[in-house]
Amino acid sequence: MSVEKEIKVICEAIKNDEGYRMSWQANIAMAFKDEWTRYLGENSDILTHQSVHMIANNAAKNFLDILIMDGTKQK
Repeated sequence: MSVEKEIKVICEAIKNDEGYRMSWQANIAMAFKDEWTRYLGENSDILTHQSVHMIANNAAKNFLDILIMDGTKQK
């Protein structure tokens, strides 16, 4: 299977399997959150960790929405 076909399979699974989508979202969000913590440190008072968690999840959701966009829809 070509990489293009494999990506299409992954995108279809993300579109159609909520649990699979959530696993991608959670992993992307945690990667963002971990980098945030490494950059600012555990005691950063710029934003609460709860706010960072929400932002990370929103960023992950947006990434997945863009990944699975078929090009015929505009946001």
